[in-house]
Amino acid sequence: MSEEANQILLAELRRLTAAVERLAGPPPAENDWTAADCFVWSPARSHLQPIRRPNRVALSLIRGVDHVRDILHENTLRFAEGYPANNVLLWGARGMGKSSLVKAVHADIRGQTGISLKLVEVHREDIATLPALLDLLKDTPHRIILFCDDLSFDHDDTAYKSLKAALDGGIEGRPDNVLFYATSNRRHLLPRHMMENEQSTAINPSEAVEEKVSLSDRFGLWLGFHKCSQDDYLTMIDGYAAHFKLPLDREDLHHQALEWATTRGGRSGRVAWQYIQDLAGRLRISMDRA
Repeated sequence: MSEEANQILLAELRRLTAAVERLAGPPPAENDWTAADCFVWSPARSHLQPIRRPNRVALSLIRGVDHVRDILHENTLRFAEGYPANNVLLWGARGMGKSSLVKAVHADIRGQTGISLKLVEVHREDIATLPALLDLLKDTPHRIILFCDDLSFDHDDTAYKSLKAALDGGIEGRPDNVLFYATSNRRHLLPRHMMENEQSTAINPSEAVEEKVSLSDRFGLWLGFHKCSQDDYLTMIDGYAAHFKLPLDREDLHHQALEWATTRGGRSGRVAWQYIQDLAGRLRISMDRA
């Protein structure tokens, strides 16, 4: 074979190799558990992306949800210490600190105990990849909380079946070192019309509805978050203002905070935080949530 023919053959082989590599996708990434305490799951490369500066507030700043805070803290502490604990669904009113509470409890227990407790966020659209993630996590020496924010399912969405299996089903079951926390604006993760559609087309309607409702039942703890009273809202404002040392008279602080809530159409922990951010900005005072 001539030199020219060899060159042509080599070029074709390189093109074929490149095409196969593109079809195969990127290689799995190396996961470094020492890089951070919080991670985001990236299923395309089976990668846990370390988050070195998580977006969170101190547990002491989360007000108005004392009862559910204490329950979640105790459940998480038991899990971190290696004792039985439940998967948790935090549901209810928007902006009342559901996801903030999960992140704050994780940080507080890490600081209290020094236990290697990791928080891994799973995006809603990646729920179907939970079996692959659990397979990756089951042999690690760490205690791991999987966290999905704003979890719900729409019509014709079958990803909930992966979640059911990951929570409590399948032959292998959930690994002992993994717990699942999720937040949602509603207690039942599938919409009522979806359950009714299943009921109307099923051979046994009651069993179809039971299949849908049982998803929420896989969470051993349901923690409800309710709308914010004015007193709770102002307590949140006072706590933030004291923590960040905002030099404003309490009467003016409350007056401005209530006006802010009126313009936003309601009171919540999120609205309180947004007002404090605005106030700190106007006063040229920096804030550090780390």
